[in-house]
Amino acid sequence: MLSMPEKLPAPEIPNFLAWLNYWSAATAQAIGFPDPARDADLLSRARRTASGGWVVRLTDSPLDLDQPDHLAALLRAYERFPEIGGRTTPRE
Repeated sequence: MLSMPEKLPAPEIPNFLAWLNYWSAATAQAIGFPDPARDADLLSRARRTASGGWVVRLTDSPLDLDQPDHLAALLRAYERFPEIGGRTTPRE
C-alpha cells in the first residue's frame, strides 16, 4: 500500500510511479537508480538530464493498465523501487 505524501521518509521519495517519471539526482540516489545490472530495461527508455536527474518512461507508449505488458511493467517498477510510495525506508 502506498503511503500519503506526508508519511514519506524523505522529500526526495516520489509518491507514486507514472508512465513518465522525472527523478532528480537526489531522488535517483535515494531509490538506487540506476543499477546497470537491474535497470537495463528502464535505462533503455531513460535519459539523463543536464542537472544529473533522470527522465524515465516505464513503457514505450503511454501507460495503459488494460494492456497486460504495461501493468507488468508498472508492477516490476514498484517491486524494483519499494521506497516509492513509502513502502520501505530509503537506502542509506
